[in-house]
Amino acid sequence: MKKFVNMTNNYSNMKFISTLAVLLALGTMLTGQVAPDKYYIQFTDKNNSPYSINQPEEFLSQRAIDRREKYGIVITEEDLPVNPAYLQGVSAAGAQLLNPTKWMNGVTVFTEDTTVIELIGALPYVQNVVKLPQPIPTGIDKAYFANETIALAEKLEYNNLKNTGTYNYGGAGPQINQINGTVLHDMGYQGQGVVIAVLDGGFSGTEQHPFFDSLWMNNRVLGTKDFVHPGGNVFTESGHGNSVLSTMAAYSPGQMIGTAPQAGYWLLRPEDVQSENVIEEYNWVSAAEFADSVGADIINSSLGYIDFDNPQFNHTYQDMNGATNVSTRGADRAAEKGIVVVNSAGNSGNDPDFPYIGAPADGFNVLSIGAVDPDGVRASFSSIGPTYDGRHKPTIAATGQNTFVAYGMSDAGFGNGTSFSSPVIAGMTACLVQAYPEMPVIEVHNALKQSGSQALNPDDILGWGIPDYGVAYGLLLEIAGNQANGKTLVEAFPNPFRYELDLKLNLDSIELVVVELISTSGKLVYSGKYTRSRADRIINLDRVVNLLNSGVFYVRVVIPEKTEVIKIIKQ
Repeated sequence: MKKFVNMTNNYSNMKFISTLAVLLALGTMLTGQVAPDKYYIQFTDKNNSPYSINQPEEFLSQRAIDRREKYGIVITEEDLPVNPAYLQGVSAAGAQLLNPTKWMNGVTVFTEDTTVIELIGALPYVQNVVKLPQPIPTGIDKAYFANETIALAEKLEYNNLKNTGTYNYGGAGPQINQINGTVLHDMGYQGQGVVIAVLDGGFSGTEQHPFFDSLWMNNRVLGTKDFVHPGGNVFTESGHGNSVLSTMAAYSPGQMIGTAPQAGYWLLRPEDVQSENVIEEYNWVSAAEFADSVGADIINSSLGYIDFDNPQFNHTYQDMNGATNVSTRGADRAAEKGIVVVNSAGNSGNDPDFPYIGAPADGFNVLSIGAVDPDGVRASFSSIGPTYDGRHKPTIAATGQNTFVAYGMSDAGFGNGTSFSSPVIAGMTACLVQAYPEMPVIEVHNALKQSGSQALNPDDILGWGIPDYGVAYGLLLEIAGNQANGKTLVEAFPNPFRYELDLKLNLDSIELVVVELISTSGKLVYSGKYTRSRADRIINLDRVVNLLNSGVFYVRVVIPEKTEVIKIIKQ
């Protein structure tokens, strides 16, 4: 899904290094002479780090710290940067450092010297070395989104497209109307104060295209970073990100207005469009970490990973279980940090051998976006579910067939691919986050799913369907109002807790109640059905919570036509 559109149960206590077996299965353990190439170096620990979780301002922006405080997310050793002394040692051995990853506690490197890797492997703080072979670039765009198409549009055609609401959206009107995004825009929510990190393969044309004049004039491009060629220029090699960005950030009334025209944007490139190699998944994780550190609220990733130039690394359907793929685990990590992660479902729907979503769209807490046409009919290329472990995917869907996008340095066209449905959702979700900045990721997900056209009957074709952002706004308004007035469906006490937990249900009549416990990564850890009346409103969960490790969890209570989620903390 390159450019477009591809951890275990106890995420709070498990580091990426616990999945070492997966890494070794994908790579080659080095014990002797090897070919020059790129490698992933896994470190043993973060001992003697100059950084401290008590001084997070040294490695996290204030926005990132504030996000954690807002959602009650604890800063842990996982947030600490890779030990600089370890990086210095690897560099001194002769390798070129590429991208460190603090969540995985490692670094990708390049070397042409076959003895350098042996020297690195002998360092006392190096646990393992994994080879990531790099085929010679062909000069051909091989990104996952390479099969997407854009048909140029005539200005008369897109100026005359039907619009609703206050703004003249030009060609983007149908895709915004389809998800009822005009409701939020008309209320003044256009992404102001929200930061979106766009992970893509290049933004050629973004500096010149007139649809982005407002973006540049108002300094809403907050920065760029190249993870393919560290220190490189993200405005080269591919214009895919240019088209993706336009669905969110464009502001040219009468021609095109995106779903979040007033948001701030980080433009990040983890995707190498000239090859398809597993190192790009490591790049993806490093980019997500960077997005977290600068305080991003939303990640849009119109990327995905299934097949690689080296078939040894190809993902199988069994890998699409939310716990195996490097990029998937990184995406769920980002969600655990309070970021809404939006990813293209993929364009494999017509592949008889593999019609399924790719990584990281299989993540437990990733909004995976399928594609429909402007009439709401599923695009045949849109990848389907379920995940290997049986979860519905995609999550929701938006216009990805005949999506209006910027093209090149001045043109516009109609694009086909989930690369374009994903940012339509990401941008409008930024407006929802602006309206309800205190709502945790799981509440935002839940509101979008409940507002979907298939909310009552989700499936593995379009998930919960096409969301209605007006309805989602109302659902979150109800939750916010109940919280403000102290009127909630469920209360947990004590909270925080250790060994005992009761739920108090505020019901007026006998109800069938579904109670679910969910980890911060979105993993369902418990589900039970109860019948309760007004006189019997207490549900005791002592036996359930005694099986949990310490950390943050969410209780989701579902009764007919209503759902509520509250946060609980086990000490």
